[in-house]
Amino acid sequence: MIRDYIAVDVETTGLNPARDRLLEIGAARILNGKVEETYQTFIDAGVEVPERITELTGITDEMRLSGKRPEQAIPEFLEFCGELPILGHNVSFDFGFLKQAAVNQGLTFEREALDTLKIARKLLPDLPSRRLPDLCAYYQVDPGNSHRALDDALSTHFLLWHMWEAFKETAPEEFTLYPLVYSAKKQSPIAKSQKAYLNDLLKYHRIETNIRIEDMTRSEASRMIDKIILQYGRIPGRERKEREKRI
Repeated sequence: MIRDYIAVDVETTGLNPARDRLLEIGAARILNGKVEETYQTFIDAGVEVPERITELTGITDEMRLSGKRPEQAIPEFLEFCGELPILGHNVSFDFGFLKQAAVNQGLTFEREALDTLKIARKLLPDLPSRRLPDLCAYYQVDPGNSHRALDDALSTHFLLWHMWEAFKETAPEEFTLYPLVYSAKKQSPIAKSQKAYLNDLLKYHRIETNIRIEDMTRSEASRMIDKIILQYGRIPGRERKEREKRI
């Protein structure tokens, strides 16, 4: 089994890397099986923390606002990783968000990985749950603050070594690196016309939001515009005036 890798975990605003945002990255550089250095940061991507995510993780909008902008955090994280493979629990989830964020910054992020969830599903099929907290309880690993990125990354590292000790004689082939695959397309920033129309909609309908409009992608702006129109309606006469301008 590999002994040098980056244990990583992320917290996010949702489940879809193409639509949701990173909130926190936690990582530990493991050399010769030992924790050498850790990295943790909140990320302020200009999107409010959903209430359900605060309930799950404890991450608040104040914590998000204290974080780094993606254009600072992502290059820092990639430098921390170097060329090492990564370890995660359901690592494809973390990789998808990290690769999407990297691609948005014009950066490359390709990795081989180990996945403790994948290993546990194969080697521990009779457990009622293979969630990270439940596996930590099974192997008596201190989970720290569950659903926080750095603690979960460290828990995954310790969990890996417990499983290795348990199965290195009978199933060493399950602890082999494999390439991660996720197709990420760079997301276009909000268009000038979208920004103007969205600001007009917010002003006309007297809607307050903590979302930084200038940080939105084009698709996010389209969804927000459609949602406002569906809930509150259009600005009377605006579309007709826009058409008249183009004639």
